Amino acid sequence: MSQQDFSEHRAMLLNSVTDFARGVDVARVRKLHETKTECDRAVWSQMAELGWLGVLAPEEYGGMGLKLGDMAIVAQGLARALVPEPLTAVAVLAARVLADSPNAALKKKLLEGLVSGDILPATAWQEQAGTLDVAKIATLATPFEGGFRVSGSKRFVIGATHADGYIVSARLSDASPAGLQLLWVPRDAAGVTLTFDTLADGRQSGTLNLSDVTVAKENIIHGGAAAAESLARAIDHTAAIAGAELCGIMGRSLEMTLDYMKTRVQFGKPIGSFQVLQHRAVDLYIQQELSTAVLADCLAVLDEEPDAKTRSAAASRVKARCTDAALLITRQAIQLHGAIGFTEDCDVGLYVKRAMTLAAWLGNGIAHRRRYARTEILDGAAA
Repeated sequence: MSQQDFSEHRAMLLNSVTDFARGVDVARVRKLHETKTECDRAVWSQMAELGWLGVLAPEEYGGMGLKLGDMAIVAQGLARALVPEPLTAVAVLAARVLADSPNAALKKKLLEGLVSGDILPATAWQEQAGTLDVAKIATLATPFEGGFRVSGSKRFVIGATHADGYIVSARLSDASPAGLQLLWVPRDAAGVTLTFDTLADGRQSGTLNLSDVTVAKENIIHGGAAAAESLARAIDHTAAIAGAELCGIMGRSLEMTLDYMKTRVQFGKPIGSFQVLQHRAVDLYIQQELSTAVLADCLAVLDEEPDAKTRSAAASRVKARCTDAALLITRQAIQLHGAIGFTEDCDVGLYVKRAMTLAAWLGNGIAHRRRYARTEILDGAAA
């Protein structure tokens, strides 16, 4: 594909997302705290028809087989409209894990179902806050002749509310990465219970409890060191796309603020004419541009499928930068709106809440700066 064709392809993708976002009702986002229904399956099916659920899925399973840069266009565009459906958690995190599965039959069933929108898989891997290490889990998979019996608890499961099943990480008695197993657990499996916590933006974070859940060998997605590497890669890619969502949030939030500054009159003139507020707006714009540049650079690196250290450093770089910038811009946006920014009727408050949720997911800015620093220290020591 030529550079011109490649640019035209992404422009078409951007146009389709922009058109879709125009029809999104932000009032639905405001009602999330009341309804706890964050995924409209009709909207999800429409997203599937547009091909967005299969952007990263291989073509042989009905997907597009495109790059992270393409997925970022979709995620960023939908984030600008605060679309609550768990696109990134499913079409990146779950899709990446499933695409690496050596279980051909299960891979075909789940990936094709994901791309078509008929199956919504949620990935349940994390058990404690503040860690990105896929091996730090206590959920135990006890082998038996027909597969595994799994017991444990998973937290912070995004997309759990409407999921049809879960990609669960568990370990054998061997605590090394070689003992990791990735298993498919249907939502209605015996021994599965779910509880939910409401996040700042009204969406739900699930806790998945498994009590002696039987997983047949046909539902083993992956195992061993390769499974650990697959999950770690999927998490890094998802963190980068979460950075793209944060870019969409900060971009739209800043646009709304600049528009308000042009229309809000104080002392007989628009507040946007006051030099001190102009300086603040420029500072926020610089943060947005820096984030956009870092996102583009890191996605280009990740699309080249680098080694694990380079990959984790790139993902941490973009997540840390975009997290800090989005929190700064959305909070400043509320201040620049004045008293109206604190009201429930002002949409800018919805953006800061979504930024807070995404900032915490898959590691906040502090966690990723620490991981980036550890990577740099290790590289320096090796040199």
